[in-house]
Amino acid sequence: MHCFTESLDVAREIIELGFYISFSGIVTFKNSKILQKVMGSISLKNMLIETDSPYLSPIPHRGKVNEPAFLYDIAKFIANFRNTSVTEIGKYTSDNFYKLFNVE
Repeated sequence: MHCFTESLDVAREIIELGFYISFSGIVTFKNSKILQKVMGSISLKNMLIETDSPYLSPIPHRGKVNEPAFLYDIAKFIANFRNTSVTEIGKYTSDNFYKLFNVE
């Protein structure tokens, strides 16, 4: 689900249908507490990250044109929130991307 911004209940229903949940820079915004709860609650096996370029730049780039390099900032935020490493977030979200798009 591209640029997910719904509740945990909706996320769970979507995951049951076999979809991945994709988080954009919105998850880094201080007023995104509900979305952060979702991000912290779902399995990394169901997670993707995205830039949604050129919009929705993550903190600390808010107000600038978004770009793929800012994926790191989203991954870093998620890693800090979930008390894990950026490497782990990168591994899971990359593996999920390859599975979703059938890329070897």
